[in-house]
Amino acid sequence: MATLLVGTLAWALWEVGLDWWPLAARLGFLFLLGVYVGGPWTVHSLRVAGATGHDGAGKQRRASWKQGGGLALSAALAVSAAAMLASWTRDMHAIEGVLPVGQSQPSGTSILPAGEWHAYGRTGYGQRFSPLTQITPANVSKLKMAWQVRTGDMRGQPGDPEETTNEVTPLKVGDRLYLCNPHQSVIALDATTGAEVWRYAPEIKGALALQHLTCRGLSYQPPNTSADNAAAVPTASPSEPPLPVATARGAVSEVCAHGKLFMPTAEGRLIALNPDNGAVCSAFGDGKGQINLWAHMPNPRPGSYYSTSPVVVTRKLVIVGGTVLDNVSTHEQSGVIRAFDVDTGALVWNWDSGNPQATAPIAPGESYTVNSPNSWSISSVDEALGMVYVPMGNQPPDQWGGRRSAAVEKYSSSVVALDLATGQVRWVFQTVHHDLWDYDVPSQPGLIDLTINGATVPALVQPTKQGELFVLDRRTGKPINPVSEVAAPQGAATGDRTAPTQPKTALSFDPPRLSGRDMWGATMFDQLACRIAFHRLRYEGRFTPPSTQGSLIYPGNFGVFNWGSVAVDPQRQVAFTTPTYLAFVSKLVPRPNDEALVVQTEGPPRGALPALNENFGAPFAVALSPFTSPLGFPCTAPPWGYVAGADLASGRIVWKHRNGTVRDLAPIPLPFRMGVPNIGGPS
Repeated sequence: MATLLVGTLAWALWEVGLDWWPLAARLGFLFLLGVYVGGPWTVHSLRVAGATGHDGAGKQRRASWKQGGGLALSAALAVSAAAMLASWTRDMHAIEGVLPVGQSQPSGTSILPAGEWHAYGRTGYGQRFSPLTQITPANVSKLKMAWQVRTGDMRGQPGDPEETTNEVTPLKVGDRLYLCNPHQSVIALDATTGAEVWRYAPEIKGALALQHLTCRGLSYQPPNTSADNAAAVPTASPSEPPLPVATARGAVSEVCAHGKLFMPTAEGRLIALNPDNGAVCSAFGDGKGQINLWAHMPNPRPGSYYSTSPVVVTRKLVIVGGTVLDNVSTHEQSGVIRAFDVDTGALVWNWDSGNPQATAPIAPGESYTVNSPNSWSISSVDEALGMVYVPMGNQPPDQWGGRRSAAVEKYSSSVVALDLATGQVRWVFQTVHHDLWDYDVPSQPGLIDLTINGATVPALVQPTKQGELFVLDRRTGKPINPVSEVAAPQGAATGDRTAPTQPKTALSFDPPRLSGRDMWGATMFDQLACRIAFHRLRYEGRFTPPSTQGSLIYPGNFGVFNWGSVAVDPQRQVAFTTPTYLAFVSKLVPRPNDEALVVQTEGPPRGALPALNENFGAPFAVALSPFTSPLGFPCTAPPWGYVAGADLASGRIVWKHRNGTVRDLAPIPLPFRMGVPNIGGPS
């Protein structure tokens, strides 16, 4: 036993050094077994090897932890314990440093009072930065809960998809908070007491083809900010599905004098509400109080397209994107971006990445491009420069792209700057070429003015799922921090191709390439199972193509960064981030025809819910899963999540620490600092 323990310790130190969690996975079981074997309940019942008689006092000689094999085992246990204690006091993954202090004056254009939060990222700049100063490192530990509100919303209602999630960022306007819940209710709260002021529950069409059910937030139009009104709402397309009309029931306001709240609904509408009382603003949408986003949309199927994220509001426009179903078919809805008059709801322009030049309002009877790349995340806007910045996804199916058009290839997985007046493309920067990994651009861009070589440069900070923080000149889309093209693994599935290179920036949270020694588990046994699984998968580093063998995708489509984005401090010109590291498995499954279910192993989905990952119309379905051990733990070793600070001007990660503990998730509420995943982002 002593020899086994010492040998395992030497091997573990050679593989992972004094890194607590990998070391504990390799040593923990043997150490506890050694304690049991070397304990008095075991040792005192054993004779010393070779002792057949009695000692001088007539007592039988027995084994002891002080002699022979017992002594060797005791020494092995002591050395192992010392190594594990030493590893407990070290953090081999931390980066220590100090971010720069604030500039002499803040940058940006926000004129909001310090205590206000009027958009998802506080302003259209998407900085997620609050100038409030009352909470400091010295007093944060003394904070106490002032009030708590339960919205009454619950998962598991009829028609709910598995991904029914609460992801909302509330708005703070005056003395009220405004929020929405997954089942589409809008709630106004007194910001001081938490008392509910009003609640609006729209009538929602039933039997929805939902993949996600969420509401990330509302959008706010301040009073008296609009300019000239546009013409009447264009004629709807013949295929527009009938949906409930907001003004048909409940309270209605003919004049919303104190601005408007915009709420996107799960069946594809955008409703305008009076922030005073939750009444529908009837002047918006030709008297209906809403826009039906299915107008001119191909392949109508309510629930399969809607805006899960808050829309952009400017002085003149409300700009709307939307999500489509991932990996269901090749004939999903369009990913068109549309701008409507903020007062009347009239269509001003539309930008369809499948037909990017035609931005004038679509003609009656025509439809947008089927299955063009969409923008499901949050856009940012700079009204002074006259541009809205749109983070784009890729075209379904996400993991096979053998039939993508030139326009799709240009705009997929990019950040696109559109002209506010016309919708025309001002510039485009692609973060992934020929995306086969579901590396949508998931985060709202952060807009900030940086001081570079003594000059002020309007910048855009774009986080990505693969861990890049692209820092671009938001006037032109040109990189501020260096971006290089790095050779990528080749060998796509039949009928597809892979891009020879992929972009990588100097400011990157891209994790190191995995090897067998990086595999992990709660015990040495599931750690071994993970090592075996790792070697059975195709893995050639980041951008390993999906395969019929099964490919390890790291970072996975969960992303290093996701919809929570990052927070940028305009005074210190730094970013606060919460990078996450989890691996996923992507396996292509050949389809025998366009109708068969090949990955829905439990049969057709219930009700109107979609058959996810079947990719009807493509040659492959896809089986996607997190890369976990037989016990359900991630196969990659902790930490899985960090909080980090980066200097945007120099393009350097200054510090990085493990993010949080598993106290609330563990069977025993112990604050183990494993570094937990985070997709909600910092503020």
